[in-house]
Order: sequence, then C-alpha cells, then structure tokens
Amino acid sequence: MAITEDTEHAGSEEGENYFISMTDMMVGVLFIFIIMLMVFALDFRTKTDVQEDAIEVAREVARKLDAMSGQVRSAIATVDASQQVRRQLLQDIESQLRAEGLNVQIDEQNGVLRLTEDAVRFEPSRSDLAGRARSNVDKIARVLDRVLPAYTACHVAEGAAGGTACQPGAGPSLETVFIEGHTDSTGEDGTNWQLSTERAVNTYRAIVAGAPRLRGLRNLRGEEILSVSGYASTRPIDPTESREAWARNRRIDLRFVMEVDNRRRLEEIRTLTDEMKQQIDRLTAASAARAGKGAP
Repeated sequence: MAITEDTEHAGSEEGENYFISMTDMMVGVLFIFIIMLMVFALDFRTKTDVQEDAIEVAREVARKLDAMSGQVRSAIATVDASQQVRRQLLQDIESQLRAEGLNVQIDEQNGVLRLTEDAVRFEPSRSDLAGRARSNVDKIARVLDRVLPAYTACHVAEGAAGGTACQPGAGPSLETVFIEGHTDSTGEDGTNWQLSTERAVNTYRAIVAGAPRLRGLRNLRGEEILSVSGYASTRPIDPTESREAWARNRRIDLRFVMEVDNRRRLEEIRTLTDEMKQQIDRLTAASAARAGKGAP
C-alpha cells in the first residue's frame, strides 16, 4: 500500500545570514571606491593645474574609505559575536535535551536544532503529536523555558498588564525561533505544504502549552520570538527514497535567528558612499574642465 503525505505552505522565514550578505556588500563597495580612487590618482598625475585639488579630494576620499573600512570591521565583529552566542545557545539546549534522553542534532553554521525521528516522529499523512512524540515535546518546552530567557532581549511577565522589560545593550539576542515542519517526498506536493505547516503549528501549540512563559519572550521590536513555517518535502535531510529516509525527513527543526540592526548600518554606509561620490564628482568635473582647456 502506497504511503502518502498531505500538506500546504504557511509561515514565512526570514533569510538567514543577514550579517554575511550585508558585510559582502560593504566590502564590495569599499573595493569599488578604492579602484576609482586609483584611476583618478593616475589621471591627475600629469595635470599640474588641478593636482592640488585632486590631492585634497583624494585625501578626503581616503578618510571616507577609512570610515567605511571601520564599518566593515565592525560588521564582521558583530557576525563573530552573534554566531558565538548562537553556538553557545545551541550547545546549551542540546546538552539539556540529551540529559532528558532526547537524541538531537545541531547545525551550528545555520543555527538549526534538528529534532530527529527519535525525538519527534510523525506517522505518514499525520500531523498530530501522539504518545512518545507529545511527551518529548513537553521535555523540549521545559528546556526552552530554562534556556531561552538568557538569550532574549525583552521579557513580558506572566499576567503583566503592559510593560515589557528590555535589555537591548546586553549583547546579541534572539530575533526569531522558527519551528519548522517537514514531510517526506511521498504524496502530492500541493497537499504536503499543509501537512508540514500543521506539524509546525501543532508543535508550537504543544510547546507553549507546556511552557506558557515562552510567549512572553520578545525581540527588540516587541514581537514574540516563537514562529512557525512549513517546507513540505523541499528540505530533506536524507534524499534517498526509502522508508527509513522518509521517516527521518518527517521531522521538526528549530531554527534560531539572531537580531540584526540592518537599517542603521545600511544608512551609515549609504551616507559614506554618497559623500565619496560627491568627492569623485569633483574630480570628474575638474578633469573635464582641464580637457576643455586643451591641456597637453
């Protein structure tokens, strides 16, 4: 008898590695302006009547490049600090879950805690947590309740009427914890999206039922850090087509995303690049004027 899976897509996942993509952009812009500066420096070597202006503009551009280089170094340091905090978070959760007798795997590079089929297993075409799976999710909830507050910037006390206590300067903190549902590759793709999302939602509900305080953990925007997403069969951990592989792929992952202040850093970089462009435009205008005079 054929095994089938049902599912539908829901939830949204913010791209991982925010820091890395931003840093790549900053480094790229930095090199572009260095190259432009070298070209203009060579161009003005033989143009004595504008050489003095060119030197001053070059010095100003160099100062801006130094500032941008500092931004790049700062972003890289932020990446390192954030990844180190997330690595420690994953290790803390893993060690406590293993002490509870649960077999889990961690992917430090992508910030994923994988709940294997031994910890949370779903039957084909089912999204309910039954028996051992429900008991294990209760253990997971208790561990998250113990560990996550230390890595979260804002807390809302149980029964609090309004106030949220935040510590935004205490170091890298959690932005989101995605509870990700997955299916195997059997059945129709259209229905597998629904099933994977149902698995994530049912796991979320069981976690917050077992540890209600988790809903009081907020990111710096005041949003609850727990969220859900479903991926159907698009992210298998075992691509082979066997019953054992299907069982491994019917799983829940927990993905931990750290806070990133992208807007502030991007605004700083935009200001620096605008200022450098103005300096380059000055050099261009001076060069054009020189050419218009028919300089040798």
